[in-house]
Amino acid sequence: LQYNRVWIPDNEEVWQSAEITKNYKAGDRFLHVQLEDGSELSYPVDPAALPPLRNPDILVGENDLTALSYLHEPAVLHN
Repeated sequence: LQYNRVWIPDNEEVWQSAEITKNYKAGDRFLHVQLEDGSELSYPVDPAALPPLRNPDILVGENDLTALSYLHEPAVLHN
């Protein structure tokens, strides 16, 4: 999962985009990510409910939501 981008819940912005900076292994309790502002975060995760993956930039602004690779709340709001 390293270098994949995910959506992290945020109290102010609802969702924040982040890039995974350290490979996640099953059983890890934290996901190490870097937010778009450059800050790093150890995000606590439940292995049964990892954060949603972010779509590739080429799909941003897609008119047909069914064309998105990942269709979930943060992807729809961002699009």
